[in-house]
Amino acid sequence: MRAFLLDGETVSDEAQDFGRRLALAYRNRSRPICLCANPGIPMYIAMISDQPTIKRMPLTGGEHHSACPSYEPPYELSGLGALMGHAIKLDGDGRAALRLNFSLSKRGSGASTPAGTETLESVRNDSRKLSLRGLLHFFWHEGGLTEWTARWAGKRHWRQVHSHLVEAARTMSVRGESLAERVFLPEPFRADDKTAIEKRRALALAPLFEDKPGAKPLMILVGEIKELAPVRTGQQVVIKHMPGFRLYLEEATWRRLQRRFETELMLWQSADDAHLIVIATIGGNSSGIVMAHELALMTVTEQWLPVESIYEQRLLGVLTRKREKTVKGLRFDLPRARPYATAILPERPQPLALYIVPPGADSHFEAGLKEMVEARPDLAAWIWHVGTDEMPDIAD
Repeated sequence: MRAFLLDGETVSDEAQDFGRRLALAYRNRSRPICLCANPGIPMYIAMISDQPTIKRMPLTGGEHHSACPSYEPPYELSGLGALMGHAIKLDGDGRAALRLNFSLSKRGSGASTPAGTETLESVRNDSRKLSLRGLLHFFWHEGGLTEWTARWAGKRHWRQVHSHLVEAARTMSVRGESLAERVFLPEPFRADDKTAIEKRRALALAPLFEDKPGAKPLMILVGEIKELAPVRTGQQVVIKHMPGFRLYLEEATWRRLQRRFETELMLWQSADDAHLIVIATIGGNSSGIVMAHELALMTVTEQWLPVESIYEQRLLGVLTRKREKTVKGLRFDLPRARPYATAILPERPQPLALYIVPPGADSHFEAGLKEMVEARPDLAAWIWHVGTDEMPDIAD
């Protein structure tokens, strides 16, 4: 049972009229207070799959009691810790104010400029700005899509993912502007609503084609790739839930994408139940075509949990069958030579952090991992040395 302060009254989430009170608070734009700690922690109400849902405010997970469902593991165990206070700050409205290392505008027509992919250098930037891949990880983190329990099996589809990502974007800002105004997430497609969906899509993308002087606005597209197929002069990207829509990549861009995201593409191709997520800055040209400017990819499991190696995939195959909560760690903009917690099991009497040491890890990786483990004596540590050991058991 959880208790909240809602419109001045303490209410249990098990109360018979809790749903009615929550819907009323949503209409009144009231802010619930989680009473897991003293003082209570402000939260907000989002509409997820047409149901009012209480969500934690950005970057406040550590303020909740460790037994509270809204609690988040320490940020320093993932790549998020290095970004806090620099690339990501809280603004006066409680939103996450972001500094990005990519542009949301473009000067000139851009009609003949090839799209780009994030280079290793741009992903390995310092902590002052957030890369495109880092932003995708932050969407997943703030959307609660890194959390899983076997009780949710069969209940997470694009409809739920879309709702969580839309709400996550609303909690972020860039240079004082709500990021939600620049993010396009394809709504779940329904054949009986095809015309209305296409009209809403055209309206959302209309700013890309406005004929105004100065820099042309770009938007951020986040979606699931359905197919990558060759065309006359390059490659086309088919996005699920967007029939009739294509992103076109020149051949040089496609080759760069294959090199930069070889692992993500192979993980997607090797697992029938995996999903491949693309995040891209997009713009419109004079012929009415939507063009990609920068792209990054992320592979997620059947449960929509991000993975960056076959070893993480194997580990999550074990964890996702457990009824206890798993929180998947994310690299954000940490280089691959740096360790991070692949996952955390936060509901245990002593929470368990799980680390993977990849084949060929050097002494700097091992030293960094030792430092991480020793810095958090409150957490038990599970370590898998892939190059030398079989995956250790994970006791219940």
